[in-house]
Amino acid sequence: MMTRPPRLEGKHALVTGGGSGIGRAIAVRLASEGARVTVLEFKAEAGQSAAAEISAAGGQAQVITADVANTESMRSAFASLERLDILVNNAGIAHVGNVLATTPDDLDRIYGVNVKGVYHGLYFGVPKLLAAGGGAIVNMASIISKVGLADRFAYGMSKGAVLTMTLSIARDFIAQGIRCNCVCPARVHTPFVDGFIAKNYPGQEAEMFAKLSAAQPIGRMGEPHEIAALVAFLCSDEAGFITGSAYDIDGGTTLLR
Repeated sequence: MMTRPPRLEGKHALVTGGGSGIGRAIAVRLASEGARVTVLEFKAEAGQSAAAEISAAGGQAQVITADVANTESMRSAFASLERLDILVNNAGIAHVGNVLATTPDDLDRIYGVNVKGVYHGLYFGVPKLLAAGGGAIVNMASIISKVGLADRFAYGMSKGAVLTMTLSIARDFIAQGIRCNCVCPARVHTPFVDGFIAKNYPGQEAEMFAKLSAAQPIGRMGEPHEIAALVAFLCSDEAGFITGSAYDIDGGTTLLR
């Protein structure tokens, strides 16, 4: 039987927030597919840990410590890149509360990371992709980009912006060989979820984990590696006819809407 080379061999990829959770799974998966991965991470230790995991598995990775919400930090980060073929804007933070429970400071914090952070990735990343002759962008959105969920005012606002930025980039740069898509997960089991449960439901961790898992019709939360598999496909040439799309990966959650 003929064997094909890894589908991302020779590609240079950057993953924001690639040190933990979904971002780490994406970075590891892209590296396993042959990409040289830059882990852009606010927490240097987390970034180094992800890079070490990639290297131990025989992949290639480097770390850039940067704050996605800071323009000059991101300018410097992208200026240091030799080449860019794949950009994954994954970094994000959460907030729980309706509009009355969302202070101006809360909104600014969410906007800074989830909206302006993605903007920075696009603003500094698109020229790098153009210089490489085109490439693929995947933005991390959410099912909340499309449906209303209780007590997620600021988070929903930010992920709705990610979806519309995705459509704009896809439309504006289609002729220059840049594809841009986003993925829209439901709840995914990450350390953030475990921390949220432990902080807000002490002594009820198992009960709340089961309740949150059951909220998806499929009966469980997603796993980071499942999100990473979809991202890797969208970054590959196998998805060469796909741009401007938002992919639900939600265990059937949107079936209930």
